[in-house]
Amino acid sequence: MEKLRRLTQPVSHLVVLGMLVLSLHLPAANAGMVGTEAVVNAAQAQQSRERLVSSLNRDDVKTQLMARGVDPAQVQARLDSLTDEEVQTLAAKMDQLPAGGDGLGLLVFLFIVLLITDILGFTNIFPFVKHPKR
Repeated sequence: MEKLRRLTQPVSHLVVLGMLVLSLHLPAANAGMVGTEAVVNAAQAQQSRERLVSSLNRDDVKTQLMARGVDPAQVQARLDSLTDEEVQTLAAKMDQLPAGGDGLGLLVFLFIVLLITDILGFTNIFPFVKHPKR
């Protein structure tokens, strides 16, 4: 009986110490309700991320990136490291930007070209340009 008592005391100390160690290092599980807004935001972020990935995986975009010295794998890695909020902001900016550039720049260029040809006498478009009498 004495032998059993000598053995149970160290074993009980080990069991208590093990339980104490496990209770200190294991995080407690917190269960809570997930709001509808969080679910909707996560779904929108996933859709935005998929749209960005699909637009960056197009052949013409990859060609332009490589022509400018950018590795498409590096672009993909950076896109993967963006937060959901950053992805949604980037996707919103892509939606707002005009496709193919700004039309105002083209109009100004055409005006200057036509003005120069009118000054040189090749055309007669603008009434405010004085042409020499021929």
